[in-house]
Amino acid sequence: MQKLIKHWPRVAVTLLPVVIALLHAASVFPLDVLQRLDDIIYDSRLRATMPKTLDERIVIVDLDEKSLAEVGRWPWGRNKVARFVDTLFEQEALIVAFDVVFAEPDESSGLLQLNQLARQEFKDQPGFADRVRQLQGELDYDGLLAKSLQNRPVVLGYYVSEGRESRSSGVLPAPVLSKADVAGRQMSITQWNGFGSNIEVLAKAAPIAGHFNPIIDGDGVVRSTPLVIEHKDQYFESLSLAVFRLLNGMPTVEFGFSTDKMLKRSKQGLVELVLRHGTASRAIPVDDRAAALVPFRGAGGKEGGSFKYISASDVLAKRIAPGALKDKIILIGTTAPGLLDLRVTPVGSTYPGVETHANLISGLLDGNILVKPDFAMGYELVMLLTSGLLLALWLPLLSATRAIALSLGVIATLIAVNFSLYYGAALVLPLAASLVMAVTAFALNMSYGYFVESRSKRDLANLFGTYVPPELVDEMVKDPDHYSMKATNRELTVMFCDMRGFTKMSESMEPVQLQELLTGVFTRLTALIRANRGTIDKYMGDCVMAFWGAPVESTQHAHLAVKSAMEMANAVREINRDHRERGLPEIGIGIGLNTGSMCVGDMGSNIRRAYTVIGDAVNLGSRLEGLSKAYGVDIVVSESTRKQASDFAWQELDRVRVKGKEQAVAIFWPVAPLDRMSDETAAELKTWSAFIKAYRLQNWDQADVMLVNLMRMNAKKYLYQLYTERVASMRLLPFDPEWDGATNFETK
Repeated sequence: MQKLIKHWPRVAVTLLPVVIALLHAASVFPLDVLQRLDDIIYDSRLRATMPKTLDERIVIVDLDEKSLAEVGRWPWGRNKVARFVDTLFEQEALIVAFDVVFAEPDESSGLLQLNQLARQEFKDQPGFADRVRQLQGELDYDGLLAKSLQNRPVVLGYYVSEGRESRSSGVLPAPVLSKADVAGRQMSITQWNGFGSNIEVLAKAAPIAGHFNPIIDGDGVVRSTPLVIEHKDQYFESLSLAVFRLLNGMPTVEFGFSTDKMLKRSKQGLVELVLRHGTASRAIPVDDRAAALVPFRGAGGKEGGSFKYISASDVLAKRIAPGALKDKIILIGTTAPGLLDLRVTPVGSTYPGVETHANLISGLLDGNILVKPDFAMGYELVMLLTSGLLLALWLPLLSATRAIALSLGVIATLIAVNFSLYYGAALVLPLAASLVMAVTAFALNMSYGYFVESRSKRDLANLFGTYVPPELVDEMVKDPDHYSMKATNRELTVMFCDMRGFTKMSESMEPVQLQELLTGVFTRLTALIRANRGTIDKYMGDCVMAFWGAPVESTQHAHLAVKSAMEMANAVREINRDHRERGLPEIGIGIGLNTGSMCVGDMGSNIRRAYTVIGDAVNLGSRLEGLSKAYGVDIVVSESTRKQASDFAWQELDRVRVKGKEQAVAIFWPVAPLDRMSDETAAELKTWSAFIKAYRLQNWDQADVMLVNLMRMNAKKYLYQLYTERVASMRLLPFDPEWDGATNFETK
């Protein structure tokens, strides 16, 4: 005790991570990084224990790119889908489940138009109405599909949605439970206020249906699926649960709650779903959201080896061997990128959504569903408290070698207990907080009281590490006294880069998908800025601001900024090529560069500060970025930048007078590095120079001749089209001796 009292500061330091971890485990102060680490541990353990064997009970009939190429884009006519279903059951399929939804009537047969003609234009045409009635059965494609589904073991799919503007369409299946069955218990089941289900005629023909929504975790990864969801005080089953129930004679569904006598009845949490069929029952473990972790069997897709894939076009064309689908559970889904059912999962970043249902059905059949139990929080608190106190009380008393041995022993014990419960009882319990706590407690205890060397170097790295590339930080720490956050005036080059097209994409893409896309683009562009020794100032929505020449001085700041801008423009073109191949929207880019005197330093308020640049030269750079669209180019550079980047070929765009500046400035577009410029480009620039001279002299005839030559050289260039229109307009005006050739822009 005396030794502990003597070392109480070290005990307190060691207890600090223990307290933080306990607050995290109790959800008082949850740390996202620990949750992400738990997810990584779970994903790694899952990948290491996957059976990686073929489940022959389940076959995925794939609406793949081959099918779309042969049959046509999805959705197909319901008459084709009807023949498709008939073929599956001719092959003696056991169950057919759709990971697609038939949300709208199929009017592709023209029956609606024929009926309208029979009632209106051709109502007096003898026999026309009778003939339309005769064709009714052949052209009612929805009716044909309904007839094909009728009295067959079919499970339809639908989706649910959540949001202020969520809408509902189609017909939901019968709920498996209602609010009355809960009997006042508190549950965390996922609630949805909208849905998109199948049209009535199909829903009546095939009344069994399940939702196919997964649960997307905070890192965008699908790890679990809600087996039951809540909608307007009623509970509906998932596609995988509906298939499993149909296989087992449609048992009823009941909620199973914790039997912990220490808790009030209303507080006892959901722990399982109980399927009852007569006197027989089966329990499916779930978490408090009624969700089950997907027991992935292996890598996804046709080459993954977990499930057999058959192209839907082969089924429709009857190119599969007789009996190939006999007694198989058929899941109809898609791997085609254009149909947007590829998910990020622990075992793949482009995992077919339909295969997550296949894995869950396989797990339900085998009874190997993993679950995070309701006592997970209590388990984590106990492990943290016991291991944390052990470390806090003993580490200060031990030598370094024994302290290392004790810490390694505690960590090994935590891992062994956790893994044994995973393998032995299929329980997924948290581990990250305990591991991080043990490691942090050891590190703090061992480092307490030591004298920090090179404090100024580390402080400098911490200050600038998020702004500038690591290689610049390495240069700075060699002479830390030379750098500070104090504001100074310097000649720098500033860049404003704006992504265009994201507003349009935000209207058609899910927020998470848009976030991933924007993050991917920014990551690539930021890497190019950092590779050219640029300093990231800030991100503003879909715009990035950067500058060159600070904190590390450089005489090449203009050259590096222009080089970076051209590489960024090329990168966006590569991104757009990839987007076209994947069916994603294309994006545009606008970059403005200006060189001048700016104030650079740590600025802001006492609450939030940033290392940034301000000044008139910065404002001009922002204005130039806004002009790129007006001139049909991706980069607009001021004359001051052009003069200091003389190793590039330039095309003068105009002389402009922007908002907030009385003096006109020349603006340029970097064509190419001088050593890479072709003879054709050089000739084009020479002709353009002659045009600009004639334009500013108001010599419209000569300007027209130059423009004709330029259009022959590059007819698609918007800049030449723009000046063709300008010259045509200027011809109508009298000669103005006061005109300086500048274009005024009054907006930002």
